[in-house]
Amino acid sequence: MTPIPTIPTDRLVLREPAAADFEPLAAFYADQDRAWGFGGTMPRDQAWRWFASLWGHWALRGYGYWVFADKSNDQAMGLCGIWEPEGWPEPEIGWIAFDGFEGKGYAFEAAMAVRDFAYDTVGMTTITSNILPGNTRSVALAERMGATLDKEYDNVAMGRVLQYRHIAPDQRGA
Repeated sequence: MTPIPTIPTDRLVLREPAAADFEPLAAFYADQDRAWGFGGTMPRDQAWRWFASLWGHWALRGYGYWVFADKSNDQAMGLCGIWEPEGWPEPEIGWIAFDGFEGKGYAFEAAMAVRDFAYDTVGMTTITSNILPGNTRSVALAERMGATLDKEYDNVAMGRVLQYRHIAPDQRGA
């Protein structure tokens, strides 16, 4: 299996998920108002399967999701990473912030570190973010990262999504 690297940022550490990180994820998926933008609610046992698949994705693709945690105390604040399950047209950067950690720039900081990893370590020259229509916070984050709306398409798992494209810095016009 590909070792999951640790990536420090100014305020965060992106690290391998740990068993204790399941509780905030289960709470996220149990909350209809929070989970709708990430595929909707799911029962605890299905949330566990999704959580466990994070390691499998790393093993199969060589990249995946990290937990982003507070650098000072290792408290899990959300998930962010590169996701490309079966049926996805191409890899995407995805993110979720756990309850109490939205609106503070943590997901942006994590997503920028993930984007740098995608370009500098994995060697990608472009990557997308699939965002459900109406998820204005995720659209704002993608646009803040410099992504632009590429197209709408029917995602095999999520239905109709907006596909935002992130372009590598060396591919952007001057």
